[in-house]
Amino acid sequence: MKYDAKVTARIKKIEGQFRGILRMMEEEKDCKEVITQLSAVRSAVDRAIGVIVTENLVECLSKEDVEAIDKNEMVKQAVELLVKSR
Repeated sequence: MKYDAKVTARIKKIEGQFRGILRMMEEEKDCKEVITQLSAVRSAVDRAIGVIVTENLVECLSKEDVEAIDKNEMVKQAVELLVKSR
């Protein structure tokens, strides 16, 4: 699967958030602030997972040679991926 620039940018932003959290921990910031940032990262990761799974599913379903049975299986696998990620 080819990942578009927006998805890559999301992941890079998450990476920056993690670096910021590490810096906060090194500076011994209040745990509430650290947890708030960790929660933000978790939400960002969840959104990135959703975007990646959705884009992949759309790409797979748009192929002309995919039969209805295969499409149903693809949707099932996509939902399982989303559930598993939680």
